[in-house]
Amino acid sequence: MKRLPLEWDPPRYQGQRRQLVESLIQKGIQDPAVLAAIGRVPRHLFVEPTFIEHAYEDKALPIACGQTISQPFTVAYQTSLLEVAPRQRVLEIGTGSGYQTAILCELGAEVYSVELERELYERARALLEGLGYVVYLRWGDGRLGWPTYAPFDRILLTAAAESVPPGLFDQLAEGGRLVAPIGRPDGTQQMTVYSKRNGQIHRETKGYFRFVPLRKWGEPA
Repeated sequence: MKRLPLEWDPPRYQGQRRQLVESLIQKGIQDPAVLAAIGRVPRHLFVEPTFIEHAYEDKALPIACGQTISQPFTVAYQTSLLEVAPRQRVLEIGTGSGYQTAILCELGAEVYSVELERELYERARALLEGLGYVVYLRWGDGRLGWPTYAPFDRILLTAAAESVPPGLFDQLAEGGRLVAPIGRPDGTQQMTVYSKRNGQIHRETKGYFRFVPLRKWGEPA
């Protein structure tokens, strides 16, 4: 990310980010690369102006189209499970505000992100480009993935699904990892890590979270 003008990222927000990182460490996040990425990304630019004073609190906040920007702990936890290495090709299902996308970019990934809501897609594209991130964005049904650029080393779902859309496993590279919140969209979901080894999918479950549902194209919010 290019250095932001001071008026975009004043010292008080930089200080609040440092405090946020410290709080995440206290809550058990240990991945130094993920913590450093969260310390660099200006979350206050990704939240709605109404909630800007809450940008560095560890909680989810509403954004346009009935969606949310995830709690920083959730972003850090998911991203740590993904185990992203520089130059890996990462598919993100659900661009949303673009905050998680920016974190992936800060980790040095080649990021491909799909967003169902046209308004969120347009806003995230403008903001990410304005911040200097090089990212491939598409407006479309994330359940279908992005076959043109498959296979992906990592796939991340940022919305809840009762099961992983099967086509996404086909787009996961050998040795790759897929992280998704799995469960009923009207309840809590269990963060689940899938890995592909010798063509077989292996599954490991982690903690419980609450996400907005992963919707199909044309399905009402």
